[in-house]
Order: sequence, then structure tokens, then C-alpha cells
Amino acid sequence: MKGHCSCGAVEIEMRAKPMITHCCHCTWCQRESGSAFVLNAYVETAHVVVTKGEVECVEMPTLSGKGQKVNRCPSCKVALWSHYAGSGMRFAFVRVGALDNPGHYPPDVHIFASTKLPWVTLLAQDQVFDGFYDPKEVWDDEALDRFVAAKLEVTAAQ
Repeated sequence: MKGHCSCGAVEIEMRAKPMITHCCHCTWCQRESGSAFVLNAYVETAHVVVTKGEVECVEMPTLSGKGQKVNRCPSCKVALWSHYAGSGMRFAFVRVGALDNPGHYPPDVHIFASTKLPWVTLLAQDQVFDGFYDPKEVWDDEALDRFVAAKLEVTAAQ
């Protein structure tokens, strides 16, 4: 699962399938993406590898006040993945649009749909949440196991 920025200076690989793919409709994601929503593939940071170039990490504000760290191409400034304060550095939110085959990762859930733009139409079968959700109620067992294992790795390393 390869990806790259717009100018090609940075190439990445996501070496595991996402635990889940979020389509976030919050107003912050709308503003930062300049679009109606952002698609983020949630994966362990250990599975996100820069194979060409280097990224710059930019601190960005969030509504929570805790901020996020966005990894961007230093040349064209395209966001490739980020780390939100709630998940920490062990988990990455890879921008699906930066992947070579973004169609392989449709959203599993639509979050913060309470601020979804009125002309965005969701399907009846879509999982839709007005805000966030409880992962224990939404994720499959494999994703939950991976999440716990990644958290335990960091704890064991400390």
C-alpha cells in the first residue's frame, strides 16, 4: 500500500491494512482539508514507512486544544499522516487520498456527522455517528487485538 505527496519528493508505504477507516465530517477536518471531509486510515505507526525523502512534522491546533502532529512533505506541504493527542504517537491516521489506490479504503464509519455538509449524502447501510464512537462496539476483534498489542508494546518499552 504505497503512497506519495503531490510533488513526489516523499513516498510512503502502509505495511498493514488499516484497523479502521474514518470519514470525518467535523468542521476542523473540513477546514484543514479544504473539502467536505477527510478520510483517515487508522494504523499502527510502526506500519507507516517513509521509503523516499523525509517528512516534516507540523503541530496543528484541534478543537480539543490538545493538537495534532501532521507529517507533511516539506516541498509541496501535502499531509501524509497525522498523530492525534488521544491516540499518541503509536498510531497514525494515514490520509487515504495520499495512497496510490485510495479506492481500496472506503470509509468504515462516518464520524462527526452532526456537522456534515448538507449536500453530502450517506448511504442507509453506512455506520454514522454524530460524534465519535466506542471502538469496542464498532471495531472487529482483529483491530481491537492490534490496538491492545500496540499499546502493550509501548508500555513494555518504557
